[in-house]
Amino acid sequence: MELIPCIQTLAHLNAIVRWPEYRTHVDCNDIMLAGDEAVYELIDKMFATISQCFTSRTINIGMDEALMIGRGRYYDLHGDTNRSQILVNHIKRVSEIGKKYGFTLIMWSDMFFRLATGGEYYSNSVKINEEVKKEIPNNVRLIYWDYYSTDKNHYDTMLTAHEKIKEDTWFAGGLWNWTGFAPHNGYSMNSTEAALQSCREHGVKDVFLTTWGDNGGECSRFSLLPSLFYASELAKGNTNKADIAAKFKEKYGIAFEHFMLLDLPNTPGVSSDKICDAEKYLLYNDCFTGLMDSTLAGGENEQYAACAKQLELMKKDENWGYLFATQQTLCEALSVKAQLGAKTRAVYHSRNREALKALIEDYQNAEQKLDCFYKTYKKQWFIENKPHGFDVQDIRIGGLITRIKSCKDRLQELYDGNIDVIEELEEKQLDVTGNGEKFRGQPLNYNDWMKTVTANVL
Repeated sequence: MELIPCIQTLAHLNAIVRWPEYRTHVDCNDIMLAGDEAVYELIDKMFATISQCFTSRTINIGMDEALMIGRGRYYDLHGDTNRSQILVNHIKRVSEIGKKYGFTLIMWSDMFFRLATGGEYYSNSVKINEEVKKEIPNNVRLIYWDYYSTDKNHYDTMLTAHEKIKEDTWFAGGLWNWTGFAPHNGYSMNSTEAALQSCREHGVKDVFLTTWGDNGGECSRFSLLPSLFYASELAKGNTNKADIAAKFKEKYGIAFEHFMLLDLPNTPGVSSDKICDAEKYLLYNDCFTGLMDSTLAGGENEQYAACAKQLELMKKDENWGYLFATQQTLCEALSVKAQLGAKTRAVYHSRNREALKALIEDYQNAEQKLDCFYKTYKKQWFIENKPHGFDVQDIRIGGLITRIKSCKDRLQELYDGNIDVIEELEEKQLDVTGNGEKFRGQPLNYNDWMKTVTANVL
């Protein structure tokens, strides 16, 4: 087994740029200032450290999604410059540093496409400038990354385009754990199967599968075991699903179909060719402002209650029970919370005192279930991760519980006659998804906590 380091040498350096020492290294946003000697000194130090920590002489240098390259401080210093040339010149400098330490470099390929198409990566008709292709250093190989399709023809088209830029392209697929608390094994297996078929036909030799931690990294990486194992069997040429399931049970001590139940919180009524993270945005959807209420079709509480029942028995599994406990308690919380905001608005405008009393009890129930979810989720986190990062979960889940209490208290004031109106519930709700009534109840991937919990600035 070879452990290959994966770093960033252009964009996605959003954590480092907050520190004063590195602010002069920045072009704009989280993008390094290409051409700046201090930037290359920093990259040299990265390579020096990595060369001591890893035996591998292959390194992933990133360089993806630098959409604003050359449009910030670089523009102030150098004026309007061909952005493809900025990218290539930067790659050359990083390449020379890599050679100094004996590294072969691999990098995400999307910026070559985005700069040629005005921002689009997955384009059917991209044409890369021949001069740009010639300038890509010989110790740099491209990685075509794609997690977004279950159509083999899509991968065929993109691999053909990559073959025209540089030989020996790598491929990176995705096992979806980066959007919400629950995994997307079903979708991951469908997309991986299509991608691997295409890679085999195109003679791609180097393939890896990614898991990421976008927007909080809530989902357990171990919850992706079914799709990871499935991919490994496909890579060996085994397409017999019954045989794969039998081998999975023998290796992990749990039935394949049982492990797949971890997908349930994000898939009530959603097919496995779609990505939906309703278990996250409905959890954090505010009960008074209700930015995500426009996605509700009705029946969500009952759907999550049914999911909780299915997950209940698997909590007893000796090795993997903690994963099911997290998803089960999440579904229990959502069996009250998912429609709580919509119900609140309906009860408020009905002015029915008995309904209002029952609604306040729902809030109390939601508090208890959310506290239970928090405790099981905390246990999962500390089994699998360092404590770093759980401060984010404390703030988010703790804030949610406090907000539930705050809303409940104001409803109680309304019930007791101490106030006459709740201002947020008087406002007309807007559709934050921008999709209108036709989208109600459709699967939505909205993995943005800050834009879910409030229309204000956090």
